[in-house]
Amino acid sequence: MIVDIHSHVLPGLDDGAPSMEEAILLTENAAANGVTHIIATPHLNDKYRNHAKQIKEAVADLNKELFRKRIPVDIFPGQEVQFFSCLNALGDGHLLTLADGGKYLLIELPDDHFPEFTFELLFSLQIEGYIPIIPHPERNVVLRKEKQLLYELVTKGVLLQVTANSLFGANGRTAKKCSLELIKHNLVHFISSDAHHPIQRPFLLREGYQFIERKFSTNLRNYFIENAKHVLQGTDFQPLPPISFKHTRAYKR
Repeated sequence: MIVDIHSHVLPGLDDGAPSMEEAILLTENAAANGVTHIIATPHLNDKYRNHAKQIKEAVADLNKELFRKRIPVDIFPGQEVQFFSCLNALGDGHLLTLADGGKYLLIELPDDHFPEFTFELLFSLQIEGYIPIIPHPERNVVLRKEKQLLYELVTKGVLLQVTANSLFGANGRTAKKCSLELIKHNLVHFISSDAHHPIQRPFLLREGYQFIERKFSTNLRNYFIENAKHVLQGTDFQPLPPISFKHTRAYKR
């Protein structure tokens, strides 16, 4: 059982698969990479207003096609919620937790800055009973330099997800270096594909886990695999204790 908690496989909802045919190809790519369960996370932002009901309907349609074509992958609903869109969606019922489990929320920070009220917003989500997961922090230009901010977030109960292709340098050497440093400091809780396209941005989860096993350990690979299962099932798990970046200059906020 291999769970991918972050992908853009639903047809026609965002910048992922544009059609059902492309969604099938992308899901076949997932199956070829050992993925058995996919949490589909279309964007919720100013451009893509993908609300819970629409996403659940798209998931049902795709699962029907996968069953008909005998592709052994199950799709579950979720969202990748833009940080600023979260402010509007928090009280209107449009937020969709990962796998509709009522617990984990995928909250996307901007890549070019770190909003000054990040801690406050994430805390407000936790007060509401959610556990925020920040995807691809290795892409944020501020967090690459101020990794102690991520340590502070994790100590406050926020979880982090690194994209598999960042481990291979597909998002640049800086993102790769940041990803590895975060893993060494026990600040990464999930490895996911963020798949959009079967060739340009495919499912590389198997390669990601193999890389983790070679570079770190089998135990760490299994830790990431099990954590993703907990997200799918909406259950709690015990993260590894985070390690501070002692020599990192404090970020002024």
